[in-house]
Amino acid sequence: MLKPEEQNLVPEDTQRVARAVFPKGNPYLTMRTELGVIYEDKAFIGLFPTHGQPAESPGVLAMVTALQFAEGLSDRQAAEAVRSRIDWKYLLGLELTDPGFDYSVLSEFRGRVIRHGVEEDLLNHLLDRFKAKGLLKERSQQRTDSTHVEANIRVLNSLEKVGETLRHALNELAEVAPEWLRARVPDEWYTFYEKRIENYRLPSKEKERDALMLRIGRDGFQLLNWVIAPDTPNELKAMKAVEILRQVWLQEYYQDGDDLHWRSPGNRPSEDQQIVSPYDPEARFSQKRNTQWCGYKAHLTEVCEEGHPHLITQVETTPATTPDNQTTPTIQAALAKQDILPDEHLLDAGYMDAHQVVASQEKYGVTMIGPVLSDRSWQAKQQKGFDLSHFIINWQTKVVTCPMGHLSHEWFTDKDASGKPRIGVRFAFQDCQACPVRQDCTHSQSKVQGRNLRFRPEAEHLVLQRFRRWVKTDEFKQKYRKRAGIEGTFSQAVRTMDLRSSRYIGLAKTHLQHILTAIAINLARFTDWFAGSHPEQTRTSRFAALKPSLV
Repeated sequence: MLKPEEQNLVPEDTQRVARAVFPKGNPYLTMRTELGVIYEDKAFIGLFPTHGQPAESPGVLAMVTALQFAEGLSDRQAAEAVRSRIDWKYLLGLELTDPGFDYSVLSEFRGRVIRHGVEEDLLNHLLDRFKAKGLLKERSQQRTDSTHVEANIRVLNSLEKVGETLRHALNELAEVAPEWLRARVPDEWYTFYEKRIENYRLPSKEKERDALMLRIGRDGFQLLNWVIAPDTPNELKAMKAVEILRQVWLQEYYQDGDDLHWRSPGNRPSEDQQIVSPYDPEARFSQKRNTQWCGYKAHLTEVCEEGHPHLITQVETTPATTPDNQTTPTIQAALAKQDILPDEHLLDAGYMDAHQVVASQEKYGVTMIGPVLSDRSWQAKQQKGFDLSHFIINWQTKVVTCPMGHLSHEWFTDKDASGKPRIGVRFAFQDCQACPVRQDCTHSQSKVQGRNLRFRPEAEHLVLQRFRRWVKTDEFKQKYRKRAGIEGTFSQAVRTMDLRSSRYIGLAKTHLQHILTAIAINLARFTDWFAGSHPEQTRTSRFAALKPSLV
């Protein structure tokens, strides 16, 4: 590792040659001159042992990892760039004769970052540099959105999934305990589970496929019984591949006495609990409108303040089935930890939950701006009859008055599907039965009770109603226009850095990829900003750019 005073200097020979080669400047030279050393070795000391072979400079490795994402390089290409490119040597503060390092060091470094849980530090150190330059400040307006990310796995149908899950477990056990496994498996297993389970090799007739599903199911349960036997070593029972096998068998099969059955689609766990591949058990299947994918979601938050570069301030990666509104508290907590909370947070409807809108204002003083979910009652959808907005709620007396002047006779609290508190009221059957506008109020045929209502606690209900009125105003539309700009960020990340395809396997590694992507975008935006290239509101075509100035 370099001493702190050594890391802050660029060798004289490197400076002289770099300025001769790049007389008109270079983005990486600008980056080093303006930002200094972004990643210092001392920030990563905890990742390395204190004894043994000297490590490569972790600060250099962190910067190289960011640069390879900025340029879309493989580990081999990035290691070669360190050895051969003058602008890289200048940015990294290396001697011209520095031989670099073996490309495998980069993979080892990423593994250390993930094992020690310091992925966020890579982005935060860069944000600290931006704050020191006055380019990033607390209470700047920010916006958040998400996009889908395909996992780095083969999409499997159910029959392929169970076959590959069992084959994966056998391969892992064969590596750890070959003699234990050889003493138990029958000879026909070697033939059947030797090759990858692929649909084109499987029978096409439904009856034959059903028989095959049950055969694989029985084999899987047999292997699980061998593993849980009292004489089986505990290290085999704790293997991740065995646990994946157990979970997949629970979601795909069930036993009725001695009979084994394949679960029907309606008898399986919800999609947020279903493993879609044994090779990436954290990936999930999801669908949004016409888009279907197996994998994750990437959530990016960026500054959208006029007169400042649009820097990405927070990155969140979740399984594909995680609702957007569940990530809002995590995003804002991360921004608060870095002292870069926005004053106004622009979000789409997926993030706008009434409970979070209230909590965000009370806890952080952050105003969330976005369209809330509309009233889903049939009255509101048809714009006919009496929806919740037509009822008068007296929060002190806990009584609701209907449009015809009748009072509710029951007030109670329960929880919605997500576990959040809500309030319910019921009106008397006698009042609703004799009401002349009953058909515009309720279609219930109950002969015991009248109209039922469900709504949020007072603070959340008032926010919800206020937002539903506000989104229809010109004031809201003017404020909300800025949120659309984040689509350009996703376009940049997808087109230049392949954001929607995971390079790696697993949630942690995919999250690291997204953080490095955000760092690469921030570095590019900083150099563009410093060079005087500011983002446009809309893209200008080549023809439109020829228009003569009226000045």
